[in-house]
Amino acid sequence: MDKKKKRFYMRTVILVLMTLAIVFTIYSNLTKEKNEILQVGDKAPDFVLVDMKGEKHQLSDYKGQGVFLNFWGTWCKPCEREFPIMDKHYQEYKEKGLEILAVNIGESNFAVQKYVDRKSLRFPVLIDNNKSVMETYNINPLPTTLLINPEGIIEKVITGEMSEETIKAYMEQIIPI
Repeated sequence: MDKKKKRFYMRTVILVLMTLAIVFTIYSNLTKEKNEILQVGDKAPDFVLVDMKGEKHQLSDYKGQGVFLNFWGTWCKPCEREFPIMDKHYQEYKEKGLEILAVNIGESNFAVQKYVDRKSLRFPVLIDNNKSVMETYNINPLPTTLLINPEGIIEKVITGEMSEETIKAYMEQIIPI
């Protein structure tokens, strides 16, 4: 009888501990801080990423310029169609205070460099290796482009492919006055 009582108490303690662990896990997942979805009018969160030449780019360093922040992947066909248009207009608008920052989402330096060379891209191409910037900006799907005005405020969030006309119009929208 004594042995049965000990076993019963031991099983009860184990069951209570397991229940507490499950309740704690559910509670912590439900209360975990989620990144808020960025909207037009929000200040663009600052970040630092390295480009294909090893140079650091911090978003806040571009204050006073319009930033065309584009998130992309080498496998993304709409991205591939946008890049030549973006590059063409970048050459036209960079003298007027526009910067393109093309953020690749977690691909290898080798794959991205090969892609950049093949496309002859002249704007900064950055790699978000651990996808932290993608998560901060809640990027989904690719391509997604954010227009950031010279004060660092998000003017527009564009998901999906853009035409040449819209790319040019969006670039003009964020050029410093």
